[in-house]
Amino acid sequence: MGRVVGELCVGAVVPRTGRLSLLGDPLSFVLALLAPTVPHVVNAGRRYPLRLASRDSRSDPGTARRAVRELVEREGAQVVLTLGGTQVLPAVADACEELGVPCVSTTFPWQAYVYGRGADPSRPFTWTYHFAWGLDDIAGVFAEMWHLCAPRPAPVGCLWNDQLPGRLLRHPGRGFLPRAGGRGHRLVDPGSYPEPATTFAPHIGSFLRAGTEIVTTAATERDLALFHREAAEHGLRPRLITSSRWLTYPCTASDLSGAGIATLVYWSPRHPYRSSLDGTTPALLAETYEQRTGNQWLQPLGLAYALVEVAVHALSTAGDPADRRSVADAIGRTRLETIAGPLDWTGGPTPNVAPIPLVGGQWQPGGRHPAELAIVTNTRLPQLRTDADLTFAR
Repeated sequence: MGRVVGELCVGAVVPRTGRLSLLGDPLSFVLALLAPTVPHVVNAGRRYPLRLASRDSRSDPGTARRAVRELVEREGAQVVLTLGGTQVLPAVADACEELGVPCVSTTFPWQAYVYGRGADPSRPFTWTYHFAWGLDDIAGVFAEMWHLCAPRPAPVGCLWNDQLPGRLLRHPGRGFLPRAGGRGHRLVDPGSYPEPATTFAPHIGSFLRAGTEIVTTAATERDLALFHREAAEHGLRPRLITSSRWLTYPCTASDLSGAGIATLVYWSPRHPYRSSLDGTTPALLAETYEQRTGNQWLQPLGLAYALVEVAVHALSTAGDPADRRSVADAIGRTRLETIAGPLDWTGGPTPNVAPIPLVGGQWQPGGRHPAELAIVTNTRLPQLRTDADLTFAR
């Protein structure tokens, strides 16, 4: 069946297979959930049929680029959506820039999105837009939890890889490093490690010499489990590990039990938001996901839903929803209340980026699930109540 005359298409590049498939599950779910409930877009009183199309990136940047081209050339997508993946998300966004199609992405610190792709505030992107938090936001949340663990300035061990996340975390002027020392804590950085890691013995030795009781990292679950196991063998027992990236998802590694891991929280069923499409709340979306999939809710779920909200809003408000330049301009002026919170592309922190707030969370023993993500700090979103105290490894 060919395209319908006047039909609009929202394309999505989703990691359905490969190492990022866990991250892709929420977007796959949202596309299937919303396809029958958003059958059209109304723009200036005219009703346009709407179709959601997707392609599997296979968690590979080259495949992701080809997926964008297929969505544009075969499906006629007016806008492309994607989320996550240190290499895959930039590949999707760069392909959209090259092909001249609007792109909206999320679940990736905005500094990595901007500087990792060779742009800066004086040279903004033409076609690509992003909503997320910054490395400075991560540092602020983590430093708050470090202070709860060690009210007086203390050494914090840095477990950072040799890839883009590690390079950005240790950059002297782009977010994490300058903000992390705000409460006086001294960061101990023994240097980078290859991902996947084979040993953390040199890092552990440096942390022991520094008297480190707090560790911060963006390691994968596998690498963090290796570090925790080797640390115990060498007599290093951190009271608190603050971990971004993979540990924002439900932890399955038994090697991390009792490790005192805290993480960032950008979305949860308890967030006080509603969808602009249909009024769906975070609690209802998480419950629907768990009932239909049998899996525990994931933080990207709300942001995946918001991606579709932004696309529909842009197509509804563009001067010409069939014209990609017009749709891109509509995204750039978007101010929208979504299930992921208020998104505003008109005010920065840098062109083409809309910020969302972070709070502190920790995986703690649960009732419905073996581990559940508790909210332990809420300074940046006080209307979201905390529901547990931050606990530390003994």
